[in-house]
Amino acid sequence: MKQATLLLIAILVAGVPSFAQTGPNERTFPQAKSAVEAALKELRPALAGRLPVLDGFATQGEHPLNRYQRGFYQTAVQVSPAASGGTVVKVNAKVTAWYADSSAAHSGYELLKSNGRLEADLLDQLSDLLGSNPAASSGSTSGAGTATMATQTDKKAEATIPAPVPRLPDPRIGFSSAMGGLSSRELADSKNAPEMQGHPATGLQAEAASLEEVLKNQAHPKNLVAIKKSGTPVVATPSLNGKTLFLASAQDEFEMLDFSEDWVHVRISGLSRGWIWRTSLEMPEGISDVPTNARPAKPVVADLFQVSREETAPFPGDWEPLRGKNVRIISVQKIQENERDSGAQAKLEFAKSLLDKNYADLAAKSKELAGIVFIFDSIDGGMIAATLPTVQQWKAGTLSDAALWHRCYFDPPETFAVSNSSGGSE
Repeated sequence: MKQATLLLIAILVAGVPSFAQTGPNERTFPQAKSAVEAALKELRPALAGRLPVLDGFATQGEHPLNRYQRGFYQTAVQVSPAASGGTVVKVNAKVTAWYADSSAAHSGYELLKSNGRLEADLLDQLSDLLGSNPAASSGSTSGAGTATMATQTDKKAEATIPAPVPRLPDPRIGFSSAMGGLSSRELADSKNAPEMQGHPATGLQAEAASLEEVLKNQAHPKNLVAIKKSGTPVVATPSLNGKTLFLASAQDEFEMLDFSEDWVHVRISGLSRGWIWRTSLEMPEGISDVPTNARPAKPVVADLFQVSREETAPFPGDWEPLRGKNVRIISVQKIQENERDSGAQAKLEFAKSLLDKNYADLAAKSKELAGIVFIFDSIDGGMIAATLPTVQQWKAGTLSDAALWHRCYFDPPETFAVSNSSGGSE
């Protein structure tokens, strides 16, 4: 009677679609170990990658996190049967980054401690994948005999998903070769060494074979986008007024989830998402950085607007950076009031052309003028303001167009809201 009761409890527990949280980096799933391992293979690309920033992913140690560059993470996933049925998944993330010291002798790659976000993100992805895959769940609810047999078999050994932890690289070798622990040449030498051929695999040879398999299965994804200029904002919503999550550095890469005429939706890490202005990115092969539309070509902005007045006066708004300061005010009118192509994008392009045209005069009067203001005199008009330092950084090439607009003042904001107009996710 007691055995039958225990068996019934085991069946009921196995059939409940819940994921027990046993620790910050450990979770129990009701599915069988084989189903969990199959799901983890689908998540292999998420087991390692570059980090756009370290803040939020690693804990500060001896040095401030902003002193590190080129962050990289790699996770080791351990899968084992749970004593009460189901499968326990434990995730450990290693974060490495280049520490830039004022003394070159003290610079080098260092191992940082993960704050648990990477582990939690991966476990959340695994939960979502297992929860949306009925076939994966069926492995844990197929009856008492199957559940008992799977538990007995799984107790014999624990499986570890191959995700090797990178050893700290020698700066003379380079980070790319050290990420896997062995360089390509070392892999080849260990495989072809005469003393190893024809003999059972040694520890080094087994490691080489394992790493070679990992490298082969982790081919460079074809849906990555790269940042063109440092300081490019990654924002929470597809709008020039969206909240800036962080500023990306040149050549930072992100997985592209979707794109529209103006914006690209990217994965930051795990479940974290963001949006980037399309012209700020190097798009994947076959997709243009500047969208090409089948619609008739729009007229150039010089044919849509004209400058009606210029003056120097106190800033006509309540924006703190320019409040009470003298600015150059340029009033702009539409050439034809009913022009359909003179929307937000056209206004931004015309304002950008005026910034370029007036920069030399602004720079010459930097002691008198704190910024520049464009006022669009029309029914759907509005005001754009920028400080002189922002314009200087943009002209110097240290700010992308998107970063420039995120530092400007828009009134009202909705007049200049260039959003996800062409559709796409979210």
